[in-house]
Amino acid sequence: MSPATVVVEAVDLDESGWLLDADTGEPVPDHRLRNYFTERIAPPAWATDIFVYVHGWQTSPTSAHRTAERLLSLAHGNLAAAPDRYPALAAEGFSPWCVVVRWPSSSLVTPTGYRRIRDRAHAMGARDGDGHAAHILGRLLGYLDAERADPGAAPVLANHDGQYLHLVGHSFGCRFLCEAMQWAADARLEDTLGWSAGRSPSRPFTADSMLLFQMAAQRDAFLSLFPCILPSDRHDGAPLRGPIVATYSRHDRATGFWHLRAERRPGIGHSGIGPAPAPMFTTRLLPLDERYPLSALDHRFVSVDASEVYVRGRRLSPAGAHSDHVRRESAHLLLSLADHSR
Repeated sequence: MSPATVVVEAVDLDESGWLLDADTGEPVPDHRLRNYFTERIAPPAWATDIFVYVHGWQTSPTSAHRTAERLLSLAHGNLAAAPDRYPALAAEGFSPWCVVVRWPSSSLVTPTGYRRIRDRAHAMGARDGDGHAAHILGRLLGYLDAERADPGAAPVLANHDGQYLHLVGHSFGCRFLCEAMQWAADARLEDTLGWSAGRSPSRPFTADSMLLFQMAAQRDAFLSLFPCILPSDRHDGAPLRGPIVATYSRHDRATGFWHLRAERRPGIGHSGIGPAPAPMFTTRLLPLDERYPLSALDHRFVSVDASEVYVRGRRLSPAGAHSDHVRRESAHLLLSLADHSR
């Protein structure tokens, strides 16, 4: 496998959040989920890092695939241009493999259309109703975690035999990932590598980093909607080793103006993470020639101000810079999280 090769696989969910068979378009029976994952998306032995990417609003299946491919291609380019900025990756190699989770996210580009997809995303992910996305994503992540080579089995700072699992979401896709993390919140603690101690669970899965681009959720979502993602007095286990990192930009009208009209308050993608169940650190999206120190990312919650970078929107798009995250600076942040996970 060429070191510059980016391989992206895909799975599709229906409007209830259930997994669809790629051949028939029919729901995969619950008892066949693991077999289906094994047949379709077994992690390859050559991969050093496994990424799961969940797209957001107004994204076609083709565009979702292309976005994930583009982000990882940009990451390859960054690493090739300046390996000294990612010393662990440069020493061990970086061969990403990605699974894109696709879901029906299209609507009219109007406030009504935005609310429609917001409500659909909530219904698909909610565990107290008919939504199945949390269950399916949790099962998928559990499968990937079980099948990957365990980084914990390799020596500290020399994880040549380990495969790291990274979660990446955009817009409403961030909510699906958080719902899946909540689904798995009863796991027990174990030792970790890379990040500081005290935030490392075991089964049903463990992720090494979580990067949320322009999250479409209220600013207190990690208190009100997803309180169990990190260890707490109520939950001593959580399915995440590293930090929760979320970008925001004041030029994001979808989670600013539109979210404000729909929910009477701006969203995380516009104003950053608000009240949270653990201390939060705020930094800015760094340029390519500036390395992220561990001290900037090794926190429970990290809000990344991308207002100087995420400024563009599609022509005449009322969403503003909501989808302006496919940039080399984003890949720099993604690579830095992968590097510090070692």
